Amino acid sequence: MTEQLKVELGFRTYPISVGQGLLSAICEVREAALASGKKVVFLLDEGFRNAYPLACDELVGGNLFYVLPSGEKTKSVSCLEQIWNFLGASKLDRSSVLFAVGGGVVGDLVGFAAATFLRGISFYQVPTTLLAMVDSSVGGKTGINLQAGKNLVGSFHQPDAVWADTSFLEHLPAREFSAGMAEVIKYGMLGDAELYHKLSRSASPLTFDCLELESVIKQCCQIKANIVAADEKETSGDGKGRALLNLGHTFAHAIEAVAGYGVYLHGEAVAIGLCCALRLSQRMNLCVGESLQELEGLLRSYSLPVELKEPLVEDLLIDAMASDKKVSRGKLRFVIMKQLGDAFQTDQVKLQDVRMVLGEVGASSGS
Repeated sequence: MTEQLKVELGFRTYPISVGQGLLSAICEVREAALASGKKVVFLLDEGFRNAYPLACDELVGGNLFYVLPSGEKTKSVSCLEQIWNFLGASKLDRSSVLFAVGGGVVGDLVGFAAATFLRGISFYQVPTTLLAMVDSSVGGKTGINLQAGKNLVGSFHQPDAVWADTSFLEHLPAREFSAGMAEVIKYGMLGDAELYHKLSRSASPLTFDCLELESVIKQCCQIKANIVAADEKETSGDGKGRALLNLGHTFAHAIEAVAGYGVYLHGEAVAIGLCCALRLSQRMNLCVGESLQELEGLLRSYSLPVELKEPLVEDLLIDAMASDKKVSRGKLRFVIMKQLGDAFQTDQVKLQDVRMVLGEVGASSGS
C-alpha cells in the first residue's frame, strides 16, 4: 500500500510517496507536464537502467534521457558540465522539468543541475536505492564533490515530489542496501530511540522484501521532513535543527575524501562515523548508559564496517574535517548525543578527543 507524507514548506510543500508500483503515478505527472507544453528530461543511473530496462522505458516514455555512470565519482564538475551541455543542446527552457532516477549521487547531481541551469528549473526525485529513499532524495540539498571535500559546492533546491518505489530495491546489490541501513540507523540515533532499539533488538535484519521496510522508510522520511520544515537551510543557531542530520558525517566525509571517493560507499563511511559519534559523545561524558557494542553489533548485522578497512593518517583526516562545509569561524562542529534519540551540534569539542576517537577506529598517527 502506498503511503504519502509531505515536506511542509508553505507554497513549496511537496509530497513523498512510499510504496510499490509507483510507476503509473510518475508517468501521470510526466504526461501532465507534457500536456501543458513542458519539455521533460530523464537523468538515469546506469546501474538502475541496466537492472530495470523495461521500467526505464516506461518512465522515459520516448522523451529525452541521459545516462549517468554509477558511483560517487559521478558527483563531479565534469559530469555536471556534461549535463548542462546536454540540457542546453536539448533546448530546454525555464518551464522544463527534470526527473532524477537513481541513488543519492544522481539525485544530488541532477538536483544541482536543476538548481543552476537557466538559474533554476523544476525537478522530481525518483530514488532507487535505500539510502536515497530514506535520506538524500528528501530535503533539497544538492551538490557535487571537490577534491578538497565532499559536497563543498551545491545549492538548496527542493524537488516538486519524491517517489520511493520499494519494488526498485529487489535488484539493489546487498552492499548498497546495507549502506542505506546506515542512514536508517542514524535516524534512530539522532531522533528516535524507539526505532534504534527496534532495529538493534530485532531477531533478524531488515531485507528488501520484509513487511516492515516500507514503514521504516516512511518513518525516516517523516523525521527528515519535520526537521527540514523547521530548518530548511540549516540556519538554526541552537545546535538542533537540520544540523542533526549530520550525525557521524563529519567523520564520514573525511574518511571518504582521504580514502578516495569510491573506496567506501557513503553509507559505509557513515557507519564508521556513527561509531565515532558515539565514542566522542561518551568522551564528553554523554551517552554514558549506551552500549558501543550494541551499535557495533547492529552495524555488523548489516555487514557494515565499524572501523577503517585500512589505516588512514590521522592528520589527513583532521585536515579534511577542516575543509568540511560544517566548519564555522574556523571551528570544527560535530553532532553528538546526550543519549540515543537526543542529539545536538557543538563546536566545543577537544581536538585531542577527536584524535583519540580516530585512533580507536583504526587511524594511524604516522604520515
